[in-house]
Amino acid sequence: MLELIGNNALSEFRKQRLLKKISGKVSNITDINAEYIHFVDVDGTLSVSDLVTLEKILTYGPDTEAVTHDGQKILVVPRASSISPWSSKATDIAQHCGLKQINRLERGVAYYIQGELGEHDLVVLAEMLHDRMTERVLRNNESANDMFVQAEPGLLASIDIIGGGKQALVSANQSMGLALSDDEIDYLVENFSALGRNPNDIELMMFAQANSEHCRHKIFNADWQIDGEQQQETLFGMIKNTAKHSPKGIISKYSDNAAVAKGSDADVMIRDPQSRTYHFVEEHVPYLMKVETHNHPTAISPYAGAATGSGGEIRDEGATGKGSRTKAGLTGFTVSHLNIPGFEQPWEQSIGKPDRIASALDIMLEGPLGGAAFNNEFGRPNLTGYFRTFEQDVPNSKGTKARGYHKPIMLAGGVGSVRPMHALKNGITPGSPIIVLGGPAMLIGLGGGAASSQTSSEGSEDLDFASVQRENPEMQRRCQEVIEACNAMADDTPVISIHDVGAGGLSNAVPEIIHDWDLGGRFELRDILCADSSLSPMQIWCNESQERYVIALKADRLEEFKQLCARERCLYAHIGEATEEEQLVLNDSLFDNQPIDLPMSLLFGKPPKMERTVARVDSNVPAYNDVGIDLKQAAYQVLQFPAVGDKSFLIHIGDRSVTGLVARDQMVGPWQIPVADVAVTSSGFNHNSGEAMSLGERTPLALIDGPASGRMAIGEALTNLAASNIKGLDEVCLSANWMAACGEAGEDASLFDTVETVGMELCPALGLAIPVGKDSMSMKMAWKEEGEEKAVSSPLSLIITAFSPVKDVRKTLTPELKSDVDNSLILIDMGAGKNRMGGSVLAQTQQMMGEQAPDLDDAALFKSFFNTIQQLNEDDKLMAYHDRSDGGLWATLCEMTFAGRCGAMINVEGDVLNNLFNEELGALIQVDKGDEVAVLEVFKSAGLAHCVSVIGTALSFQRIVVTKAGNTILEETRADLQQAWSETSYKLQSLRDNPNCAQQEYDRIRNNADAGLFAELSFNPAENTVEALNASNVQPKVAILREQGVNGHVEMAAAFDKAGFESVDVHMSELISGKKDLSDFVGLAACGGFSYGDVLGAGEGWAKSILFNEQARTTFSDFFNRKDTFGLGVCNGCQMLSNLRELIPGAQAWPHFVKNESEQFEARVVMVEIQASPSILFAGMDGSQMPVAVAHGEGRTEFKNNEVDGHITLRYIDHDGEVTEQFPFNPNGSAQGVTGLTTDDGRFTIMMPHPERCFKTVQNSWAPDFWGEDGAWLRMFRNARKWVG
Repeated sequence: MLELIGNNALSEFRKQRLLKKISGKVSNITDINAEYIHFVDVDGTLSVSDLVTLEKILTYGPDTEAVTHDGQKILVVPRASSISPWSSKATDIAQHCGLKQINRLERGVAYYIQGELGEHDLVVLAEMLHDRMTERVLRNNESANDMFVQAEPGLLASIDIIGGGKQALVSANQSMGLALSDDEIDYLVENFSALGRNPNDIELMMFAQANSEHCRHKIFNADWQIDGEQQQETLFGMIKNTAKHSPKGIISKYSDNAAVAKGSDADVMIRDPQSRTYHFVEEHVPYLMKVETHNHPTAISPYAGAATGSGGEIRDEGATGKGSRTKAGLTGFTVSHLNIPGFEQPWEQSIGKPDRIASALDIMLEGPLGGAAFNNEFGRPNLTGYFRTFEQDVPNSKGTKARGYHKPIMLAGGVGSVRPMHALKNGITPGSPIIVLGGPAMLIGLGGGAASSQTSSEGSEDLDFASVQRENPEMQRRCQEVIEACNAMADDTPVISIHDVGAGGLSNAVPEIIHDWDLGGRFELRDILCADSSLSPMQIWCNESQERYVIALKADRLEEFKQLCARERCLYAHIGEATEEEQLVLNDSLFDNQPIDLPMSLLFGKPPKMERTVARVDSNVPAYNDVGIDLKQAAYQVLQFPAVGDKSFLIHIGDRSVTGLVARDQMVGPWQIPVADVAVTSSGFNHNSGEAMSLGERTPLALIDGPASGRMAIGEALTNLAASNIKGLDEVCLSANWMAACGEAGEDASLFDTVETVGMELCPALGLAIPVGKDSMSMKMAWKEEGEEKAVSSPLSLIITAFSPVKDVRKTLTPELKSDVDNSLILIDMGAGKNRMGGSVLAQTQQMMGEQAPDLDDAALFKSFFNTIQQLNEDDKLMAYHDRSDGGLWATLCEMTFAGRCGAMINVEGDVLNNLFNEELGALIQVDKGDEVAVLEVFKSAGLAHCVSVIGTALSFQRIVVTKAGNTILEETRADLQQAWSETSYKLQSLRDNPNCAQQEYDRIRNNADAGLFAELSFNPAENTVEALNASNVQPKVAILREQGVNGHVEMAAAFDKAGFESVDVHMSELISGKKDLSDFVGLAACGGFSYGDVLGAGEGWAKSILFNEQARTTFSDFFNRKDTFGLGVCNGCQMLSNLRELIPGAQAWPHFVKNESEQFEARVVMVEIQASPSILFAGMDGSQMPVAVAHGEGRTEFKNNEVDGHITLRYIDHDGEVTEQFPFNPNGSAQGVTGLTTDDGRFTIMMPHPERCFKTVQNSWAPDFWGEDGAWLRMFRNARKWVG
């Protein structure tokens, strides 16, 4: 085994942050340094030249000083006998570089810690510096020599119920964390006794996961008795009632991984299965919807829990029907109070927490990064979400009871699309091959289905931690590409059915896919890919390693499917076949036994149905009293409250432009303020139809009135959705995510009553269906602290996501006020003056709750409101729209002025606090003054006159003024209010990212002269400069280059197609193997994404697989040296091509791209100026200043000798049009704002921004009103077509 020292593993910022974190637990540390150590498993000895190549491969990232080896050494390495995701990707790169004798690469981190440290200190440090699920610590010069040793496989175990009876299973239930009920234990003892044998551990774990609350939804299927009265419906039955009453458009419900509904007719971009050419197919595009929660794992390990929550939901969408795709995501978090050090708020308190559970602050620092990172790397834009904190003591019979979210809510959802012929699964027949597609088995996520079904803390700490999965989004991207290749075959897809692998791992997914069709199956355990040789049969079968699917294939298509996987370098295993006999048999060829041999009826049998006997409990909450509340203080505190405040720290970390199909993201207007009500995607690149999704949740209200909280959640989701141009309320579908602390006094009854009002009353009245959802019935955290029993239980929590087809994505309303015309602000108050203050943010800031909650009182009136907004939007009568929710009218108004960088003057009547801060349903709209009378008449004719009032106007001076009876009662500057609104986001950003960058962004809020985004062009974007050329129907070929992990290829293909090229998918696997070359192509586009998961530097591994592979090097060198070729590298493709500078004539001055100055992934819309250069792509565009999307973590230029050189094509500029290095105008800190370069002859251009995601005006988060259908960036692609001729 070779050991090679790598670069510094800690930037100065990360070092200081780590020091601060660990000094809180170990006080004597004076310094810490770290470096990467690479371990190499090699056959024989590497030659000198091969060793040089290997050292070059393992030199990546920014230039850093060598680390001094002073202090105590702690070496963190992967667990013995396991293969890390980093290893598999890095090893692939080395072998693609010709180093075939390298069996494996692994990486560790050596920490050198200085200070007076005792043994206990070092033990504490070791715990903090590694992830015990995937890593281990070596100290005292312990060797990592066993890194590549294959451990002995674990053994099958059985539980002796024949000899030990029921008690043996009771003991196993506790030790294995099975969470079996008494009824289930009796059922298993009875059935295995009838079989005449003991159950194996693998069989018990499989049964526990398949029959967990998480998977079986026992409470939602239970029989109920409340206050002695037997109820006629189950919870699930009442949910199903909604689709029974409102079935319009629903294609699939309650039976698949996601629900499917009719969408729009549009164009679908397909890669031809034979030619690999991208082309458009006109067809109906059904949309799919799914929203999941991942609460328990996020409480234990926030980053991994949220990452795998997002990843699992993406797989749910991909595994719908016979295979589909996700389009856009949402992420949400509810936690207890943050208690930010030095920024504690008067409404915050802390009851403490168990050691094993992350704090609310840690969850919000780490969890959003995990969710965003998975979405980013997979290539899904995250377009909406929510964030709420809640924690309060409420009275009960024993004094007070803590209510809050120590067990957090982590919401992950999304909207997707499926081809019409793939919307439903086909029936599997005996003999169908069963395939596991995706990554190998690892000892992660064991027993997650059962663990998430318990009150947090009931299980052991080790079992809690073992239940959390780890993520590998790049592998999931590869799986998705295989699914896409099958989808492209339309009716001829080789896939019969597909399931995602989630809770319970293969032990759940494999039986499910065959059970759906009343079949059994015979499988071979040792055919399952495994990255840990020590695993037992139970661990191989039941682990929840992510990024896997189970697929049933047509029997005659197996070899073809294997070829698709090989092209994508996607792992797969053919593990067996479906059988007519309904028996599940798992063979183990290694030990020549059968760990599983069960009738399917035993696994999916029906243990006794759950019965819930519960009682209602009267609400008892702290009363609301506004005596003594100061108006100005209330105004600022409400804006600072996390549920109201700026969510930028959650949003900028997530890519919102990938796919090129985003029509409305969170950020609004020239100043990019995160206040959008709704997320909207386009159904295709050549149509303006689309899909919308929005969220609604008002969970604190449930402490006052559970059913009201449910109705308000639906109401808020719909007032948000109203901002989109939808076909009709009857086409809206809802996802309902239910969470409750079942077993707590009154909570079960409140759950039942809320499901009843939603499923039996409100949804049928509104004509809405709930075809999909999720329940999590263990929202309680209990622990002991110094012998004292403590517990925090959440309120009943219903989170609603609304989905709908969209008629015209261009007509989406935003909250951006316009102050350059005479205008009126009109309040639509669906509370009709009731002004109920219960559960309001104002009440929460005072540690009150209130006895009367706002409510959706009249479904018919609400319907009228919704339809009226749609009509006014259709008639172009609305200038701005924003719903009223948390923070009331005050928050709504302020957010609209922030979006418009303007002021407003409003007048209130009656009780000021109640009018400004009540959170009844409603909206604030802006209309042209000349349309005011007509708009009011429309509301009157809809029966809404008593809900509507003109309250003021937007003004250009940046102050918000509130008057009453002619007197000014509140007047504050926009800057002061917006900084208060943004302060929590700023504080969290400062703790998580480079605080200097956070400070620069926070300070710019005060600049009243900031003109925002703008466009000053030296050309006319509407002019089609290649119309005559394209009339000949000659389409030059451009290679849309993909490597594993690339995710921006479809929008790149669409942009070149729009300009008149034939876009062809070319995978690096074909170029490296010699199956294909670039001789047929005139153009090459290297796309954005995360090639190889960026394991050897951003784009560097991709480049080195070309530089050090003779076949690929020759292919690329020949292409670069032809005089008739051009190329474009964007983002990851830019990073890759910059590392090929030695092959590209005239590119020798190109820089290296390294981590952003903020040390964070930055997704923003920024301004750039096109420089005078030889670039053929920017011909005639010199001097243009315009916005563009960026989404990268490593975009900072690192020039040779730190001297900016070369032909620069693009520079970042600020909102004054000046070249800048200031954050966030320059999102990565590149010297002199450099973000694009070209070669001496201008044929090859690289850039970090994403023009391929902005070539249509509608794709831009903000664009000038004068742009037509074509965005300004389309000119770049047309320039390429014009140059080719």
